[in-house]
Amino acid sequence: MGEVQGKIKLAETAAEIARCFPVMAQLRPHLNPEEFVARVEAQQAQGYRLTSLEDQGAVAAVAGFRMMEVLATGRTLYVDDLVTDTALRSRGHGKAILNWLEAYARSAGCETFSLDSGTHRQEAHAFYFRERMRVTSFHFAKKLE
Repeated sequence: MGEVQGKIKLAETAAEIARCFPVMAQLRPHLNPEEFVARVEAQQAQGYRLTSLEDQGAVAAVAGFRMMEVLATGRTLYVDDLVTDTALRSRGHGKAILNWLEAYARSAGCETFSLDSGTHRQEAHAFYFRERMRVTSFHFAKKLE
């Protein structure tokens, strides 16, 4: 697993961000490539970080995250986006990037590590349970028009 983790890096330039789009689009299909880069750059100004895992020269998994202070849990690393290329699943990429994120959180002094996952993503939920994550709250949302 260490070899896979060595291929994980932050995407910081526009070109590095753009390379993540084909995988991120599998989770966020409403975005187009130009909009994706612009939105990530805007979010980076607010503390958002994008990381990718490469396998044989191609992006295989992507995660977007931020660190924040939360009254309920203290300093936390919150994962906004986490996706492995559907063609490359079950190869340990999701576990590797999740482990990398947890290590990043620990090194940054975070007390908790959390994410939300859409209710329709049962396979992702099974993965999170295997990784010893637990449902600790419900996330409610309302579209504002």
